Amino acid sequence: MSQDERFQTEALEQLKEFLRIPSISALPEHKPDIQRAADFTEAALKRAGITETCQITRGGGNPLVYGAWTGAPGKPTMLLYGHYDVQPPDPLDEWKSPPFEPEQRGDDLFGRGTSDDKGQVWILVKAVERLMQLNGSLPVNVKFLIEGEEESGGESIETYVAERPAELACDAVVICDTEMFAAGLPTLTTGLRGLVYGEIAVEGARQDLHSGSYGGAAPNVLMAIAEILTALKHRDGRVLIPRFYERVKAPAEAELEAWRSLPFDENEYREKEVGSPKLTGEPGYSVLERVWARPTFEVHGIRGGFVGDGAKTVIPARASVKISTRLVPDQRPDEIVALIKEAIAAACPKGVKAEFKLLSSAPASVVDVSSPFISKACEALDAVFGRKTVFMRCGGSIPIAGSFREHLGVPSVLMGFGLPDDNLHSPNEKFHLPNLYRGIESVMKYLELLGR
Repeated sequence: MSQDERFQTEALEQLKEFLRIPSISALPEHKPDIQRAADFTEAALKRAGITETCQITRGGGNPLVYGAWTGAPGKPTMLLYGHYDVQPPDPLDEWKSPPFEPEQRGDDLFGRGTSDDKGQVWILVKAVERLMQLNGSLPVNVKFLIEGEEESGGESIETYVAERPAELACDAVVICDTEMFAAGLPTLTTGLRGLVYGEIAVEGARQDLHSGSYGGAAPNVLMAIAEILTALKHRDGRVLIPRFYERVKAPAEAELEAWRSLPFDENEYREKEVGSPKLTGEPGYSVLERVWARPTFEVHGIRGGFVGDGAKTVIPARASVKISTRLVPDQRPDEIVALIKEAIAAACPKGVKAEFKLLSSAPASVVDVSSPFISKACEALDAVFGRKTVFMRCGGSIPIAGSFREHLGVPSVLMGFGLPDDNLHSPNEKFHLPNLYRGIESVMKYLELLGR
């Protein structure tokens, strides 16, 4: 076995160990697992050679792991970001193997966090470790910032970045938390949608009521939620919140033309990724425009009333619904929150009161593709994959990218190695192992190019 093969084997086994930690940030009962994952990450950075500064920062939220190596004076400083927390694995009965027992099937590794984001954090850590092994040093200065709240709001890291710009000072950020457009096609993400995520709480009668005695007179909060939601979004996909589209900035024609040249098959996308008989969404726009460059309104869960087996004819007194809007340039989260509240108040039926509680928000962000940090990333990916790198946007949100721009004044290079069918946030999440190894090689090449 060659040194490279031995390194890959060790990297995979260590990643599996990382994945066995159920570091679910949304569930309080997993606090000990969050700490275990932070400790594991710190140990991995030290093993990679990040010993100059390597520490866990504990505050009011989940631990942040920070590490730095600055032994390349006069060279660029790159901040490498990722997160060790993961989404809950529910529904468990849809997993083909236990979510926290990583299982390799063919070239894919299955388990919660494989692609989002432990597998991709591992790319960054192992790229630095391998460069250290080969050269005894790094071609550039690096700082790591690995968080444990990305899947549940990310409040701690927002405060950390705002309060410590000198400590985190860098020339650019590298984020491996996005995907490639297709297998084998190197991709850089140039834009992320923003987010407003919250909950609408609705209250009606003083307590739950018998529908036989009070049906026809008492307000029903679940019906009220249905009325509010249908007032906020049309069945054809258009958001009905007044002035919602007022600030939407359309992509440039050159960017739209580049998207049209991508190898995209709408039917294949519908069948293999979405798995529904039809696609939905705002009329008048292509699928890629709808998921990358148009704002949306989605419903994530409704809670209230009786949902157990059997019958209970109750009119519930309280219910809630979790909703989100994805935002695009130049929409402002604070303005959208105000518009949502106004629209809910206008749509609220008589007999109930409804209140919107904001849970998290972030603006959209777009990267300048003329940046030298982007061009060097393209050069590295081109060399490793043997194909020309393409640009795409991402429909999801990475709120911290906007904070890096605001507080550090630097761009984020979104160099992800996931695939569209990796089942992020869903059962049977996976990571394509050739992308793990190519990702490590790509980040190594990128750092080397920056150091020249």
